[in-house]
Amino acid sequence: MREKAHVREVGPRDGIQMVKTILPSARKLAWCRGAVEAGIREIEVTSFVPAKVIPQFADAEEVARGALAMPGLRPSVLVPNLKGAERAFALGVPIVNYVLSASEEHNQANVRRSTEESLQDFARIAAARDQRPGARIGLGAGIATAFGCTISGAVSEARVVEIAVRLAGMGADEIIVADTVGYGDPGQVRRLMGAVIAAVRPLPVACHFHDTRGLGLANVTAALDAGVRAFDASLAGLGGCPFAPGATGNIDTEDTVFLLEQLGFDTGADVERLVALRREVESWLPGERFSGAIARAGLPKTFRVSASAAA
Repeated sequence: MREKAHVREVGPRDGIQMVKTILPSARKLAWCRGAVEAGIREIEVTSFVPAKVIPQFADAEEVARGALAMPGLRPSVLVPNLKGAERAFALGVPIVNYVLSASEEHNQANVRRSTEESLQDFARIAAARDQRPGARIGLGAGIATAFGCTISGAVSEARVVEIAVRLAGMGADEIIVADTVGYGDPGQVRRLMGAVIAAVRPLPVACHFHDTRGLGLANVTAALDAGVRAFDASLAGLGGCPFAPGATGNIDTEDTVFLLEQLGFDTGADVERLVALRREVESWLPGERFSGAIARAGLPKTFRVSASAAA
């Protein structure tokens, strides 16, 4: 039995939040269905933000309902505030991810409030979750700009750890540490992730890397060294941050799965099916920039296919 490593597909949310084409709900759900068929079981399917802010997610309820009805899928959604969380709670989405920025300047630019105000909003979200009857909804808490910020520059690692501890104490079920603008390097990742994991243990900790400066997969290996076993990734490397000019997007799902499998981890995912899905998604988004090496070069003959993907 090989050790498990989890890849969460965030393309239907992070990947398309800045693309020019508004994808119909049916295609967003086809993307989710294709990822499930390729062995990806966790997908961040949409974001509950006001449609006037990001028109791409005007159909958030429709997409979430479709994802909830999809066999084999454990969907999650992103929310920026209590109002968004209440929309997700009302639908019974099993995992609700919240995000704030460790950089004060980035948080103000992104959600127009201080990091402290965002922390207090998360406390209200957790309290609202805990008051709901029925199955407990999982809360993921994302810390954006954890490795640096295009607005303010360096971000204190001690501040990131402090925020992680506070989020854990407020009721987070997972901490997601994000290199939103692609400033992280392997040494920094290894150091910070080790500190966060030690501070919030036994709470699960995941990473969300962008490949802005070509270090995305190197940062995955550094996070693995620190003990991380869960990663966000986007098909074809789609995505980015409006405050990171020239950003190339998230780490590529196909390449991330390939790396993890080559390192001996079991992701349960089929790289060739992911590449086939990627080709379909590319046809839906003319004019967008796609990245990733496996789709271009193909799998090597020495690639070890996981037993679960081959089954």
